[in-house]
Amino acid sequence: MSPVSRPVFLPHPLLPAADWADRFTLGLPVDGLTARDAARLALEHPPGWVRRLMALRNALVAPLGLKGAAKEVKTSEAEIGGFPVVSASDDRVVLGFDDRHLDFRIVIDVMADRPSGQTLSVMTLVHRNNLLGRLYLAAVLPFHKLIVRRMLSGIGRRVVSSRR
Repeated sequence: MSPVSRPVFLPHPLLPAADWADRFTLGLPVDGLTARDAARLALEHPPGWVRRLMALRNALVAPLGLKGAAKEVKTSEAEIGGFPVVSASDDRVVLGFDDRHLDFRIVIDVMADRPSGQTLSVMTLVHRNNLLGRLYLAAVLPFHKLIVRRMLSGIGRRVVSSRR
């Protein structure tokens, strides 16, 4: 199972000021997965290398006064994997927050649009507020794309193996 990059058209209603976006999708041969389940699978148990990258990111941005990623991965009605829940339904979970340098949303959609299974989509919307936001996004972009692709592939593997 390999995620596929899909276009995102801006402006987007979930973050109208967004000036950068990406979206990856993955077909899953299962039914009944909710967006909240997918978000939890993606964000609650990141690989060790992702945790180490986030710790490095936190150390680098702290002197700049930027919000750090959660050190402890928590999940509740208001938070999934350390990210605040903006809105949630069975089909879509929107996570994210606004900061000095950029505002972002992570949108996880699950669609029953396949003859046998669902399509999982992860979209990231970003509004860069200033030069620091532009520099930050340029620095993290290669890691972001790798993390999202691996995250989707991991969800696919876990969902398929758990339903056997």
